Amino acid sequence: MSVGIRHDDLRRRNRAMVIAAVRRAGRPSRTEIAATTGLSHSTISAISSDLIGEGILAEGKPSEAGALKRGRPQVGLGLNPEAAAVMTVVLSLNFLSVAVIDYAGQVISEEQRRLDTLTMSREALIGECVAIVRRRLEDPDIDVRSVARIALAIQGITDTEARAMLWSPITPQTNIAFADILEAEFGIPATMENDCNMMAVALRWRDPERYRDDFIAILLSHGIGMGLVLKGELFTGTHSSGGEFGHMIHRPGGALCRCGRRGCVEAYAGNYAIWRNARQLGEDTEPVADVSDAQMRALAATARERDGPEREAYRKAGEALGYGLGSLFALIDPAPVAMVGVSAAAFDLIEPALREAIAQTAGGQHSKSISFDTEPNELPLIREGCAMRALTFVDQEIFAPGVQTKAGLAAKKNVA
Repeated sequence: MSVGIRHDDLRRRNRAMVIAAVRRAGRPSRTEIAATTGLSHSTISAISSDLIGEGILAEGKPSEAGALKRGRPQVGLGLNPEAAAVMTVVLSLNFLSVAVIDYAGQVISEEQRRLDTLTMSREALIGECVAIVRRRLEDPDIDVRSVARIALAIQGITDTEARAMLWSPITPQTNIAFADILEAEFGIPATMENDCNMMAVALRWRDPERYRDDFIAILLSHGIGMGLVLKGELFTGTHSSGGEFGHMIHRPGGALCRCGRRGCVEAYAGNYAIWRNARQLGEDTEPVADVSDAQMRALAATARERDGPEREAYRKAGEALGYGLGSLFALIDPAPVAMVGVSAAAFDLIEPALREAIAQTAGGQHSKSISFDTEPNELPLIREGCAMRALTFVDQEIFAPGVQTKAGLAAKKNVA
């Protein structure tokens, strides 16, 4: 028995497809949108006309690819940057960042602050997050009514409902419902996201050919994290964000991890672990609270210059990562991997031991064909993933058929 699709649902889906096609391509023509979405030219024409009338899309010059085509010049369609805005908040070890991003995906306001997240009280940590959001909303250059969504990302475990931080290595505080707190304070729908999941979302938008159905984003920073996409869907656990690759056990009873357990992948591959091994400190040594990016770059430079404890520290990191990935590949099959974070800049020191370890696992039968990309700065990816998560919500839920921008947005912004 076939199940019909309601006309309203079909219209909503088609509108979302058109907006997504424009968001991905930048300024495509109606012909290019039809080719991307598979919708008819008449449907594209009707939807684009509605979206222009509602102030969601605007006509302009076509993309460079469209402009080079022969024949009558085609009109490009772009997102109206003033249609709406979203806010991203990224909370990481001793660092807090916020950005306001317009509907076309451009940053229009931002702020960054250094914090001591490891010693802050629960009230102080919440207060800093609320205060930085308030300052951006009070910016006279920002139209507060246009801010439709707040997405906050943090390193650690979040709940499956995207409402709360359950645990994070950057703070001793647990179970903070950041999304509920921000919504109550500002009346703007909010979500709480895992930072590595947001890296995966951003990679898929940046390079959909490479990062499509199955791929992995690994954070190589003070901590080790993972964003995993399987069959086109972001993987999450049944109760939490899951993906705690850094806290899989590499060596039972091994080196002390900052989570308090022993032998985790992170206890060998996190920045503090590489630093500990390079300084030839014992595995029982408490992880240092923070290692600066400059210190890690200097350590990598020394490892390239000589075959000493610094190079051995990176070898151990590669071994831990390789065995962990090999075990994962035994379950899901090999997939493209993006290494993200300051230690990704030292991937040349990590890769040989990593590939050797993968080859020794059940998932490493085709280890030579596994491809790795590197991105040395995680913040832009996390921010971009949060922005795309929030903007997609606006595309699909707020700018539904018949809803006008600004006025319509104000009427529907509390629908989450």
